[in-house]
Amino acid sequence: MHAAQKGMKPELPRRFYKEAGVVERDGLFAVALDGKVARTPGKALLALETADLAAMLAAEWAGQGDRIDPFAMPMTRIANSAIDGVAAAREAVIAEIASYGGSDLLCYRADGPEELVRRQNEAWNPVLRWAVEELGAGLVVTQGIMHRPQPAEALTAIGRQVADFDDLGLASLHVATTLTGSVLLALALARGHLEAESAWAAAHVDEDYQAQLWGADDEALQRRAWRWREMEAAAKLLARAR
Repeated sequence: MHAAQKGMKPELPRRFYKEAGVVERDGLFAVALDGKVARTPGKALLALETADLAAMLAAEWAGQGDRIDPFAMPMTRIANSAIDGVAAAREAVIAEIASYGGSDLLCYRADGPEELVRRQNEAWNPVLRWAVEELGAGLVVTQGIMHRPQPAEALTAIGRQVADFDDLGLASLHVATTLTGSVLLALALARGHLEAESAWAAAHVDEDYQAQLWGADDEALQRRAWRWREMEAAAKLLARAR
């Protein structure tokens, strides 16, 4: 029976190179495997604007074992997304990221218990104040999960901030936004207002509160660990591109 039919993961490809490094090509810096430039799934050069950024990708390739595991190379996946996807659809990606402002995690609050309300206020209110002061984006906070429209000027301000990023920045910002459910947390991370760990903790206030009450399940912890690896990769790329 075929592996996929049995629910098994497909076999990972064997490593076909000894060394991974960086070479300059056409004004960009490309990942090179045994001296030959690597390519994205879309067959474009896997190349970035600075040698430092390209070296971060090369380190992921160098760190592979006998087989190549794409899930162990989150920065490379983000770069592939920037080159193959974002470059051809910038406006759509900007709109998708900015749209999170209309239902940002930080704007939907619990009305109890008191301890959860306190944790949300402590983690989220400073970011909302920062968004007003630094981004010109004053979002409205509400209790419960019923959608509440946000001021058009605030959403426009968020859109302008998002549009300021290059393709790699947008791909990284997209990862941070979707993982946290908050474009404000993603922008605070990208602009250096929050460290990755702080943004991650803020995004998981509710989850951590529930885990403290009822305990954490192993599968959920594994999923969270995998998602944190993605978040950390996005944060590293955003920091280098800042």
